[in-house]
Amino acid sequence: MTTAVLAAAPRRTRRITMHGLAVTALACLLFGIFLYVLVLGSNYYLTPVADRPAHPLHHQMRPAGRIGIGFGVFSTALFAAIFVYPLRKQWTWLRNIGTTKHWLDFHIVMGLAAPFLVALHSAFKFGGLAGMAYWIMLSVVASGIVGRYLYAQIPRSRKDAELSLVELQGLNSQLGEDLHSQRLIAEDVWRPLVNPLHRDEALRMPLGKALWLMLVLDLARPFRMAALRRQALSPWERVRSLGGLLASSHPDLEQVVTLARRQSWMTAKICFLDRAGQLFKLWHVVHRPFSYSFLLLLAIHIGVATWMGFLGFL
Repeated sequence: MTTAVLAAAPRRTRRITMHGLAVTALACLLFGIFLYVLVLGSNYYLTPVADRPAHPLHHQMRPAGRIGIGFGVFSTALFAAIFVYPLRKQWTWLRNIGTTKHWLDFHIVMGLAAPFLVALHSAFKFGGLAGMAYWIMLSVVASGIVGRYLYAQIPRSRKDAELSLVELQGLNSQLGEDLHSQRLIAEDVWRPLVNPLHRDEALRMPLGKALWLMLVLDLARPFRMAALRRQALSPWERVRSLGGLLASSHPDLEQVVTLARRQSWMTAKICFLDRAGQLFKLWHVVHRPFSYSFLLLLAIHIGVATWMGFLGFL
């Protein structure tokens, strides 16, 4: 395949939305606060715990100090906001506000930032009941990352409705026809890269193996698309595109790669549709007990702190 017929591609732009800006701003705010206080108190946090009482910042930075308690209150407010997301499923008036994906984006940002802010509250001391709550919180965060990945494995419409197998197969068939009609890359080249697995094979797999293969296929997709792109690139263009990992300057080739990427993604979702649904239900069974355990320990921690008068400055 020669590249003489390939024309230069126009520069692609990514659409900026108000939601994207809001999520980015929240992430920058939360992690910016963490980094600012971390740098400000780095000398204190690096001081051995036994020597901290003599440090000039101890009165402010200790868990019971103004800054420590302030981050405790702030983190508690953040947890309250985080748990609004699951409540949205129960309260009709909340379901009518925004989309599930938008709520989930804010939920994820706050959930990822919470452990860092709680670490400042504890002055990076993770012992006792509070320490137990912290490690359970990290388990909830890790479980949440897995849950977000499984959520993405179930294709949805713009209105957050799950797409059926028939709908997915219809969309995949159209993509296949579009790929078949192009003449840039031969079908015997692109088809193995786009369809590495059959649905029957996925249905026979144990759930653990299915989850692992989902992840492997998603991680391998950019490299499979790079192999596809290399079929139409000259040696120098292959070097310039890092072996096909970066987009080329040819619009017709990039259109083929885009179609192939979409069909590869769609084929994987069709193969693992039932398995992903089963894994997502199992994930809820695991995630909820951790969340409720953390809430219980958090309530006990706040109750003890209030009873001992640590919140008196409020």
